[in-house]
This record gives sequence, structure tokens and C-alpha cells, in this order.
Amino acid sequence: MIHKKSSSIVKWILVISLLEILFWTASNFVFSIDDFLKQINHPEYILYLEVITNFNYIVVLIFVYFFYKNYTTISTTKSTKLLMSSILKTRKTVQYYVWYNLAMVVFSSIISFFIAFSSPEMNYLKEKIATNGTVMLMVICILLLVTLISLGLVWCFYRLVYGTLLRRLYDNYKELKKIDL
Repeated sequence: MIHKKSSSIVKWILVISLLEILFWTASNFVFSIDDFLKQINHPEYILYLEVITNFNYIVVLIFVYFFYKNYTTISTTKSTKLLMSSILKTRKTVQYYVWYNLAMVVFSSIISFFIAFSSPEMNYLKEKIATNGTVMLMVICILLLVTLISLGLVWCFYRLVYGTLLRRLYDNYKELKKIDL
């Protein structure tokens, strides 16, 4: 029974990660920033963003592959010790996945702010920052606050979705540990 529960939980982790990829892919088509980059006269950013996006997709697909591999391992495992080991390995993989995505939120925020400040509409603000240190401090605080809010929202999402599944998986691990002793 524990084996079946664990397999189901890991399957849900795999499904949710695939749905997440579909969501971000669809949002990239809906909210394309290529026109904005051409408008601000920085088309070179397009290549840079494409490289980052492709790199991110490759890394996420590697994680999905690991989730699938963990799912097949847990589904076919017969030994209690091997199942326990696979559960711990799956938990660690999901934790790395979450940390990677949180790091990408911070990185993307920094890149987004840099691109936004390249816009001609920001010339007035850039002049104010250059002449007034208080304005610069306020801008930095606002950018930091926006980044922290974005990070917090993504962290809450991952905590809710993956955290719930990981807690259930860990409960299964603890039950297996009791049985194995």
C-alpha cells in the first residue's frame, strides 16, 4: 500500500512539472517581449533572452527526466530499502528543482530590471538617479521589494504544491522505516 502511495505521489510530481512547463511555454507565446526589445532599440537582448530561455528549458527538462526516472524506479521497486532510498532521492531532486526555480526568479528579475532601464522612457529616472542618491536608494528598495514579492509568491506556490506532495512522501518513508526496523 505504501509502495502504491509513493508511486502515485511521484507520478503527481511528474505531472505537475509537465503542466508547469506547458504553462510557461504558453505564457511565453502570449506575452512575447520581442516587440518591446525592438522598440527600445536593443534587439541584441532578444538573442540573450533566447539563450537563457533555452538553457532554462533544458535544465527543467533534465529535472523532468529525473522525476520520470524516480517514478519508474519507485514503481518497479520490490525492496523496502531500495524504496526508502528512492523516496529520499526523489525528495532531494524536487528540492533541487525548487531551489533552481527560485534562483531563476531572482536572476530573471535582475535581467528584467536591466532591460527595463534600457528603455528610453527611463531616461528621466536615470537622470534623477544620477543626480540624487535618495532616488537611487528608493529605486533599489523598490526593485528589491518587487523581487522579494515575486520570490515569495513563487516560493508559496512551490511550498503549497510540491511541499504537500513531499510531506506525504516523507510520511511514507517514515512508515517504511518503522516497518523495516
